[in-house]
Amino acid sequence: MTIRETTIAELRRSDLTGTVLLDVRTRPEFASGHLAGAVNVPLDELGPHLAGYAGKDVVTVCLSGGRSAVAAQALQNAGARVRSLAGGTNAWQRAGLPLEKGR
Repeated sequence: MTIRETTIAELRRSDLTGTVLLDVRTRPEFASGHLAGAVNVPLDELGPHLAGYAGKDVVTVCLSGGRSAVAAQALQNAGARVRSLAGGTNAWQRAGLPLEKGR
């Protein structure tokens, strides 16, 4: 199955009610800046949590898109409706959009 990428513009236009913004970076990366409302489950810890996302709408986020694509595939295989944010937080910052600091 192909993973659907979403652009920043598409994400900002979307109604995200009920959607999980899942940041799969490490805890220190997440604390240094993340999208508002995102939850952090590092990619290497995602496995035990996969079943909890079955049937949910999820947008995966990482620094540049690589880890989020890996996470998106695993989530899709577990039954989630998933998109991966193209370009990750790097693209978000390049677009001049704010990141929240801390947990």
